[in-house]
Amino acid sequence: MTITGYDSTGQSTGENVLPPRQVTTTDDLDAELRALESEVAAEPATILSTETDKADEQEIQPARRRLPWRVLTWRDVLAIASFAAVALFVTAPLWLNLDHELRDDPQDQAFFEWMLAHGARVLTDGVYPFFSDRLNYPDGVNMMANTSVLAVSLPLTPITLLFGPHVAFNVFLTGALALTGASWYLVLSRRFVASRAAAWVGALVATFAPSMVSHAGGHPNIVSQFLVPLIIWRTIELRTPRRSVRNGLLLAGLLIWQAFINLEILFMTAVGLGFFCAAMWLVRRRANPGELRPFLAALGVTAVTTLAVLAYPLSVQFFGPQSYQGLAEFVRGFGADLGSFVSYSSRSVAGNDAVAATLSQNPAEQNAFFGWGLVILFFGLLLWMRRTPAVLALGGIALLFAAMSLGPRIILDGVDTGIPGLWSILHSIPVLDSAVPTRWAMAIAPIVGIVLALGCQRAAEMVRSQPHTRGPVRVAMATAVVMALVPLAPTQLETVQMDPVPEFVTSGAWREYVDDDHAVVALPLPDSSYPDPLRWSAETGHDMRIAGAYALLPNENPQNPADRTAVFSPPWRPTSGLITSIRMGNPIPEITDARREMTLADLRYWNAAVVVLTPQTRDIEMLRTMSELLGFRPTWTGGVWLWDVRDLVDDPEARPAAEGDR
Repeated sequence: MTITGYDSTGQSTGENVLPPRQVTTTDDLDAELRALESEVAAEPATILSTETDKADEQEIQPARRRLPWRVLTWRDVLAIASFAAVALFVTAPLWLNLDHELRDDPQDQAFFEWMLAHGARVLTDGVYPFFSDRLNYPDGVNMMANTSVLAVSLPLTPITLLFGPHVAFNVFLTGALALTGASWYLVLSRRFVASRAAAWVGALVATFAPSMVSHAGGHPNIVSQFLVPLIIWRTIELRTPRRSVRNGLLLAGLLIWQAFINLEILFMTAVGLGFFCAAMWLVRRRANPGELRPFLAALGVTAVTTLAVLAYPLSVQFFGPQSYQGLAEFVRGFGADLGSFVSYSSRSVAGNDAVAATLSQNPAEQNAFFGWGLVILFFGLLLWMRRTPAVLALGGIALLFAAMSLGPRIILDGVDTGIPGLWSILHSIPVLDSAVPTRWAMAIAPIVGIVLALGCQRAAEMVRSQPHTRGPVRVAMATAVVMALVPLAPTQLETVQMDPVPEFVTSGAWREYVDDDHAVVALPLPDSSYPDPLRWSAETGHDMRIAGAYALLPNENPQNPADRTAVFSPPWRPTSGLITSIRMGNPIPEITDARREMTLADLRYWNAAVVVLTPQTRDIEMLRTMSELLGFRPTWTGGVWLWDVRDLVDDPEARPAAEGDR
């Protein structure tokens, strides 16, 4: 093996600067490691090469040798530390105020805290991981259909047990961002570009794009994309000859791991990789005819292994108890506003809350906000590197995802144009009917990051091969990158004071009333507007069962039994509907014997031991109503008003007392 030396102009000297297998210094050792790395997988690493012909490739190849994974320089450590620093900056309000919760999406934070407690209970008590009746009692919740994040909650069990699910959530969210940045940087710098600066810029965009920061406001499972760059790398490596079993098993392991973090991200990654690999095979099939066979062999190993491991969990998700069939129709209509692609999100320094609100469904779904600068830079790079097939393939996938993200009807600046979008013919297809269309725009961010890294690498190669262009090229590239990315710099998440878990729960006083066969009924029952009881259950390590839920559950519509689409709360019941109506500000209806009988039926359905009410909006009205329904007033204990309903629920002859009987 030889490594050719180069003079200051970049021309080959023809000298062998490293004798075969001779290592005498640290520099020689590094060179030898790089050479061995290139021998093992030099060809797969060039699939994203920005060279336009063989002469160019021969000229710059020595400068593009990758460092082995195990070699970390101080620049690598600094880059990885920078991602951790930005992640801590974004999530700092959660750490500095542990009694606060996310302002824009507190319901999802409470939901994931509950899921973290579930993961801890799986390890400590050995409970069934894919279903739980500790929420939405007695019907329960299908954990596979509700992003149970078992691949995260299980490893975080020590933190959950020591510090509680609230702190574990902060670790989950901050760690997700930091690890995603580090993963993108390492994969880009080790496999796709030689410039660490180019890898850092690309990883920065892929990790802290506006869509990622907006989802950080409540969806840690979605921003946990640290496996995505590894999946991309290992998929490309499938074409390496004589390693089909090894490569197939490695990729299968990553896919299985990602499936227990978030299936939606895995699905979008698979779709993008499918189109990319197909496009690259068409381009390379004549020049590299031997790639297809090892790729398909390794892919077969991946498919068999992945399906064998995931067959049972997926059967629970799609056919098990409390499974559903696709998202609700209104959710499948959530499309990205066409005007949002050149606008700035509320979580960017150049963003405006009012403008962003008109271009998105909610603060957590600002998926397509790239801004004019980055859009222009992206298409400029596509034009500049148009002779590189991989770059053109990435650009085509980005455009496809953008079209899919627009939803069934194209909206421009908040106005329905009446023009049907590509999603109008896709949203009813099985599997696709469980995807939120606007999130396809989120999948564009990694593509932009990869293209930007390749563009910066191309500029570095131009400077190296044409030294006289060093000044203009560096200034032009730096200016374009700064103008595109600075307005997108993330701001910190916003938090608000959360309602504390009542002493009735934290002190364990609830155990005097509730055994393992009964549940706590909170007023109102938990839903997207009142998720606090989920946090109570999480605080007890799921020892406490609660009625009601904020989760994805099957729609049970008596008028349309065939409708099994997902809803975000349990089916309506008279008592839960009445209390929710009162909390929303509606007047208290007349309390009749019929209403009392319906309330008793509901309490028996939930197998309630106690009904509790915490101080909150319209609490007096809810207290008066429930007292009228049950025939007695509550007691104040441990920060809650409490109705002990065990006698009513367990005695088949018991009836609530009418007003005249008290």
